[in-house]
Amino acid sequence: MESGPLISFGLPLSLFIIMVGIGMTLTLRDFHQVTVNPRGMIVGSIAQILIMPLVALALAGALGLAPAIAVGLVIIAACPGGTTSNLFVLLARGNVALSILLTVSASLITIISLPFFTNYALGLYFGTSAEISLPVGKTIVMLVGVVLLPVALGMLVRTRAPALAIRAEKIVSLFGGVVLALLIVGLLYGIRDRIGELAAQAGLAALLLNLGGIVIGVVTSRMAGLSQRESLAVAMELGIKNGTIALMVTLTLLESSEMSIPAAVYGVLMFPIGFLLVTYGRKVIPALPKSLAEPA
Repeated sequence: MESGPLISFGLPLSLFIIMVGIGMTLTLRDFHQVTVNPRGMIVGSIAQILIMPLVALALAGALGLAPAIAVGLVIIAACPGGTTSNLFVLLARGNVALSILLTVSASLITIISLPFFTNYALGLYFGTSAEISLPVGKTIVMLVGVVLLPVALGMLVRTRAPALAIRAEKIVSLFGGVVLALLIVGLLYGIRDRIGELAAQAGLAALLLNLGGIVIGVVTSRMAGLSQRESLAVAMELGIKNGTIALMVTLTLLESSEMSIPAAVYGVLMFPIGFLLVTYGRKVIPALPKSLAEPA
């Protein structure tokens, strides 16, 4: 799946702007509450890092997937949530601070866990393994540049100019929704000639993995006593994956276009399903009171 300048440059820039806007909705108190009561972090991290790859292995066996497709499914399942998951959580009125912390922590843990599960799947289905290592420095730079820095800027704006932050919140939500819609159109256009083929090979597996992740996120969160907002954040982190990492592993490190098919299909399916989850969240979770005028 190739990406033109609009995607390779415009999307990161748009996400940076969106993350600044998300930062305007947060205070240090929000992050403090997550760390003081870490159940959401524990449940979300275990589900992302351990349960999702196991679900992928179970689906691959139950559906009788071809070896390359099965390995690709395990790879996308083992990937962390991406920056867009934070935006979806904001739109759905979930706990954005928890979502951001889960994105950061899972991305760092993935440096170790993703190669482990990838090699396990390769050994299981092909009887081989590969020397796979994710770029530590690049991952940290990405997290700082696309997540932490813009969020910190947004929080600073909220502290210094709370009235501006209040006005910007609706604009950011609208802008984020437009960006996501355009991204879906771009993804569909990019695979327009192979939609039928890709759906036949990995469509059902990718769909079940996505829905399974969302259900697991909601159920485990509620069993752990988390609130609706926290449960929605965990579910979104499990459903909205960083497909870029999966494509890097399959296309660059493993040099297998066939293994990349589940990531490509999942990357398309997760957006409309994410919007359905946003619709659900906005119906069941009331809007937060506007208390931005009080700096944290």
